[in-house]
Amino acid sequence: VQLQASGGGLVQAGDSLRLSCAASLRTFSNYHMGWFRQTPGKEREFVGGITSEGDLYYSDSVKGRFTISRDNPKKMAYLQMNSLKAEDTAAYYCAAVWWTRIRNVHSLQLGEEYEYWGQGTQVTVSS
Repeated sequence: VQLQASGGGLVQAGDSLRLSCAASLRTFSNYHMGWFRQTPGKEREFVGGITSEGDLYYSDSVKGRFTISRDNPKKMAYLQMNSLKAEDTAAYYCAAVWWTRIRNVHSLQLGEEYEYWGQGTQVTVSS
C-alpha cells in the first residue's frame, strides 16, 4: 500500500477534522500531494494540493477553511478541515504524483495525473 488515508468521521456543521495520509513512497519529498473528494453520483473533485516545494493550492469551495500540509521526514500529508459544512460530506482521497509529471497548476488539479491513491476516508457533516 503506497498511500493510506485516515481520520474521517461523523461531525456536526462548524466542527473541525484533520485527515492524514501516510505514504510508503521511497522519495516522498519528490511527490506532489493532492486531496480529492467524491460523493455518489458526482465527479471526483479537487480539494487542494501541496507541491514537493510546499506550494499550496485550494479549490474555491474550501479556500480559507481547509489547510494542507506535509511532513516529509514522516512521509505524511494532512488536510485540516475547519468550519465544516454539510456540503463537505464526501469520501476523501489523498493522491501522489512525481513532481516532473506535473507541468502546471491546472495539471495538479486533474485526478488522472496522479499515480498513487489512498483508499479514501469518509467524512460526514451533519447540519
